[in-house]
Parts: sequence; structure tokens; C-alpha cells
Amino acid sequence: MAYPIENKLVIGIASSALFDLSESHRVYLEEGEDGYRSYQEAHAGTVLARGVAFPFIRRFLAINRHFRKQSPVEVVLLSRNSPETGLRVMHAIAHYGLDISRAAFLTGSAPYTYLPAFNAALFLSANEDDVRKALAAGQPAGLVLPAPNSEQLDDAGDAELRIAFDFDGVLADDESESVFKRNNDVAEFHAHERRNAGVPHQPGPLANLFRQLHVMQRFETLLARRRPGYRKLLRVAIITARNAPSHERVVTTLKSWGVSAHETFFLGGMDKARVLGIFKPHIFFDDQLSHLQAPGLSTPMVHVPFGIANLITTASDVQP
Repeated sequence: MAYPIENKLVIGIASSALFDLSESHRVYLEEGEDGYRSYQEAHAGTVLARGVAFPFIRRFLAINRHFRKQSPVEVVLLSRNSPETGLRVMHAIAHYGLDISRAAFLTGSAPYTYLPAFNAALFLSANEDDVRKALAAGQPAGLVLPAPNSEQLDDAGDAELRIAFDFDGVLADDESESVFKRNNDVAEFHAHERRNAGVPHQPGPLANLFRQLHVMQRFETLLARRRPGYRKLLRVAIITARNAPSHERVVTTLKSWGVSAHETFFLGGMDKARVLGIFKPHIFFDDQLSHLQAPGLSTPMVHVPFGIANLITTASDVQP
């Protein structure tokens, strides 16, 4: 291994996010643990279909092909399966040629507790309880939502990796969102942001992931200078419902962290689907389900159930 794992950008992923385990989960619910074990053993030779996060993970791992000396990224499988029932997942990983060699099989225990051991900047799972507990413990996590279409769009000819983030409650803390939620008052929110325009936000749950992706952007910039014609793999966007004048604090925050995005959208409450449909991210992180449930989108969606937006059920038409 070129780099110790503490120097890598590591993503921990549950098998439920990487592959389609809907049928396996149905068996577990209907027949219990013994029935689930028998089902997996009987279908050990049947390759699992690609899951919601598969296109993202495949492209993420491809980064190492361009930085063979450093191999700066890694994916670790964190599974509630036992090693025996997890064999089918490992077979699928090998079938698809994914460079995933590290795994933890926890036989029913919560995987998120081992995120620090693997230096993970993100944990992706379709298990909502695991994700909420991870966030409550201060660990970076996201809930992969069911795909809008049964087959995941994964154009093998498209090598670019596009990642999109909401800002409040994802990259930043929920301080400003808390101000808005107090009275659902946009004017009050903007007044607060004007007063604090020069005060950076505290980091949110995925701030460290964003910082590490920025390092990868710098790697690519340096490589492009040395290798004319190099086509960058990584493209990162921030898509937020903020608009002027509250945009200034976003800029202040990112500048204080020493990071930036390739594209930043201040939509002022406009439907994010209008931008997502053009940017076409391979994964989009947002703390509000209302932003992730627009009809007609095929974007792989990840809910980050963090902060006040996930404590209050009343929605507003315009949210920061």
C-alpha cells in the first residue's frame, strides 16, 4: 500500500448502498435470520445487481488509476452480515472489478462504530437507523434513498465523477437553518446572515469529505499542468436554496476552510431538480427530504438526517 490509510480519502459503504439487496431484505423480514442465511447460501452464485451508490463508487475508485503512486482513495465495505452471508457481496465486488479489499463483517452489530478505525470521511447505507446513530455520534453518514428507476444509469463511457452537495446541514452546521425554522421567516434569515456575513459557519457532517475532495481537485490541477490533454475526473457542485444576500456567508465559510467548488448555485428556493437535471451528479447530498423527492429525477440521492431540519416536520416553500 503506497499510503497509510490515515492519509487516504476513505469511504465506508454498506452492502445495501452498493448493491440491490431489496429481495434479500424481504427474505430477512419474512423468514428471519435463518431464512436469510439459507437464501444467501442458495444464491451465492447469483451476482447482485448494482445499487444506488454503485456508479459513484465505481468512478471514485477509478481515481487511483491516475495516481498509482499515491493511490489516494479507498472504499471499505462495512457490513451487518456475517462473513458467511457476506460472501455473496464479496463475489459481486470481484465480478464488477471493484478494487475493494478491506471489509468488516459485524454479524448484526452497527457498522458505524468502526468508521474512525478506517479513517472514513463518509459512511453510506440504506439502513436509516445506522445512519441516524452515526450522525448522532458525530460521524459523517448519509442514507441512500431508493432509486427512482430500477436500473441505475451508469454510462461506462462517462469517466467523470460528479458530486453535488447542499450547504446548510450538510457542509455547514444548522445554525442559520435554525434561525429560519424559528418563524419560517426568510427576511429574518437574511437579516441574520447579513449580520454574520463575515463569520464562518462551523463545519457540518460532511465538511471533512468536502475538504478532502478539494485536495483531490488540487491533485488533478497539478497533474493537468504536467500532462497536457489530461481530462479531469472530479467535478463538485454546491446547490443551495440560499440567494443574495445570504450567499456571502457561504463564500466566507468556504474561504475560511480553504476550499471551493467547481460550480456553486444560489437558487433562492427554486426547485433544485432544474439544476440537478443538467449537472447530473452521480450522488447528491441534502439534509431535507423535500429536496430529494422531486418527480422525474434519476439522480442518486442521499439524505443526511442532521440538524433542526430533521426535527421539525412542517415544511416551507423556501428553505435555506
